[in-house]
Amino acid sequence: MEFLEKAIDVIMTKQIFGTAMVIVVTFLLISLFNKGIEKILIKGKTAFEVKRRKTIVKLFQSIFKYVLIIIAILIILDFYGVDTKSLIASLGVAGVVLGLALQDTVKDLISGTMLIMENYLAVGDTVTYNDFTGEVIELGLRTTKIKGFDGEVMIVANRNIDTIINASQKKAQLYLDIPTAYEEKTLKVEKVLTEVVKQAIEDKVALPDSTYLGVNSFESSQVNYLIYILCNQDDRYKVKREILKRVKDAYEKKNIKIPYEQIEVHHGKDI
Repeated sequence: MEFLEKAIDVIMTKQIFGTAMVIVVTFLLISLFNKGIEKILIKGKTAFEVKRRKTIVKLFQSIFKYVLIIIAILIILDFYGVDTKSLIASLGVAGVVLGLALQDTVKDLISGTMLIMENYLAVGDTVTYNDFTGEVIELGLRTTKIKGFDGEVMIVANRNIDTIINASQKKAQLYLDIPTAYEEKTLKVEKVLTEVVKQAIEDKVALPDSTYLGVNSFESSQVNYLIYILCNQDDRYKVKREILKRVKDAYEKKNIKIPYEQIEVHHGKDI
């Protein structure tokens, strides 16, 4: 009985009981914070928005976790008689020195956080940076990776993102010249092109404001009819190919000629 009482006395000391309570409370707070921030920043968002916000959620969770662990360690050390005030002062000086040494990294982290929170960039966006155009393939807290159309990858520090042009935040406007033979009747051609654009809108290949515009130019062997196609920026090349294919199919069906260069060869005796 006496041994049990002594054991209880030891356990109830602040070194043992206090340490245990600090550890339990710390991990409980971390768990509550992790669940809470996920509900605030992710719950109810679309799958696209969730993809953008997951990185920032993980960042906040990590920062909060390590701050609480540091506080918990300082409290526990105080239980054992360690001079935590001097330790905090030393950590403060070290933090200032480290902050000065890593100020560019800190700027990158802050910029990366703001990019994700404000939805300025997302993976899959088409952007231009210093005449380099490509697709965002990775959006991190420190850097953003852009893959060019030839396969090369540019890595940009997030603190420089303010100089990037995001083309995916606006619609692509395609003006397509359709070469047609002079002998084709204008009304017939216009009717066919109008129907092609109308059908593309109905099939959701092009956006509703797409339209046939009219005769655009006369050249030596062809008339150029102009159509206007509005589509999402990321789909512009695919949409252009699809529209041209539909025009060619429609021309073949309606027996409308697409001019092409021809070479006539004459034998000398026949000239």
